[in-house]
Amino acid sequence: MRVTSAVLPHMRSSGSGRVVNVSSVLGLIPAPFMATYAASKHAVEGYSKSVDHELREHGVRVLLVEPAFTRTSFEASSLGPDSPLPTYAAQREAARDVLATALRRTADAPDVVAKVIVAAATDPKPKLRYTAGAMAARVSLLHRIVPTRIFDTQIRKLNHLTPLTTKPSA
Repeated sequence: MRVTSAVLPHMRSSGSGRVVNVSSVLGLIPAPFMATYAASKHAVEGYSKSVDHELREHGVRVLLVEPAFTRTSFEASSLGPDSPLPTYAAQREAARDVLATALRRTADAPDVVAKVIVAAATDPKPKLRYTAGAMAARVSLLHRIVPTRIFDTQIRKLNHLTPLTTKPSA
């Protein structure tokens, strides 16, 4: 936000410019056991969409690049919970395994994201969102067209969580 604020006076005075923020598909969908990360991406989404509306009349756009899994050191550098509750230990471990498997099997190379950033920055008719990679495109599309209950059921299944139709035990 500080960098954006620093460049905006010049962009407004020149009547053009682009701010490209890298979010994630986790800015659109829930991420069990990654709530802080997902919340930060939801914040990037909300900030970018709001500021984009403020700046359009000045010829400036704020755009979002939304990758899914990208081959980086993300998993190794991710922070765990400050005070992990034992009741979630098995589910948290399953979520870690899901993430590790996804990063190993379906993650895009970083250059996929880089190319989309360049495309967003140079698009003659910019749009708000640019998905980066096939997985991100599929998730974004499914999030828009699949009914919430079905989408949530799949999120729970993918993360090895109790199905929505089952009541939790006391």
